[in-house]
Amino acid sequence: MHQAYGYIRKVPKPVGATSTGNARTLAVRMFLAMLSTQELMAAYLAVRLGLYEALSSDGPGTVAQIAERTGIAPRYARELLEQQAVAGYIAVDEPAKAAEERIYSLPPGHEEVLTASASPSSMVALTTLPLGGIARALPSLLAAYRSGSGVCDAEFGEDWRNGHSGANRALFAHLLADWIRVALPHVHARLNAGGLVADVACGAGFASIALAQAYPKALVHGLDVDAATIDSARRNVLAAGVEERIGFEVCDAADPRLNGTYDLVCLFDALHELARPVEVLRACRKLRSADGDVLVMDAKVAASFRAPADEIERFQYATSVLHCLPACLSERPSAGTGTVMRVSTVRDYARAAGFADMRLLNVEDRFHRLYHLLG
Repeated sequence: MHQAYGYIRKVPKPVGATSTGNARTLAVRMFLAMLSTQELMAAYLAVRLGLYEALSSDGPGTVAQIAERTGIAPRYARELLEQQAVAGYIAVDEPAKAAEERIYSLPPGHEEVLTASASPSSMVALTTLPLGGIARALPSLLAAYRSGSGVCDAEFGEDWRNGHSGANRALFAHLLADWIRVALPHVHARLNAGGLVADVACGAGFASIALAQAYPKALVHGLDVDAATIDSARRNVLAAGVEERIGFEVCDAADPRLNGTYDLVCLFDALHELARPVEVLRACRKLRSADGDVLVMDAKVAASFRAPADEIERFQYATSVLHCLPACLSERPSAGTGTVMRVSTVRDYARAAGFADMRLLNVEDRFHRLYHLLG
């Protein structure tokens, strides 16, 4: 690594686009990406070891104090705290002090980013936990890419489940109800009056919680195939205090026997990784009442392939390569959709499921689109 870094430093910047210039640009980019990845992996350790939570709840401390609070071995605590201060994630009072005398703390605002919550600034679920899940699954991913098989969510473990389920928590808490109120006023009125909601592929229940809190007269029924995720959803609902109006069930949403009379059926950020998307949408259509509505939220990607692309498209593709496509291919037969699901693909799936059409709702989000399935 040090030799490569020396190469990056010593090669002069060329004039014009040359092969040497291209190599240097890519080498620098990959070094900086490696640095960012290492710092994110160190942040993963800090999250899982409770370092940020301890600094948030108990305040600043020395290495010894923080080691005692968190249960981290003192020598490891010192190295991790120094690394976190060097990276700028946490603050240190006087770096010139002896190691055992330095006081470490969270700078103003960093608590919001480094701890899990419904804040739009919280990055624990979106960045650190998924990285742990992907690291765990890398051997299985290598095997799958060679064999053509898939990698089920269980291979990604608890880190991925908790990260994936919480990644949209802030969106649901702060935006979902307003989206419905503005874009679908008739649904808003119905839920205000006490409607029934089915949250299909509900994950950890954060969309269900947001809807129950926004509509105190509505009842919400969450469905998900993963029992561990449903257990998490039940704990989250208890913590939110809305357990009397939300129920969960371990259930395959593609089950053709599902029927219902729900005023609103939701499928949020799940369609792209379902092995049988048409069957699930067909079940959603059967779950709604005669005048009910079906909403699908999924990844916001470009209308067609382009390269190079912006950061959002790069994020969606990388997520697909590392999780969503392998997860989709873990069941057979599989549509093999992956994260990069174009608008035209959603329309095709909806029509194949029996819907007359779909329309895009006018909502502002960099990562997602909201679809209203019609007919």
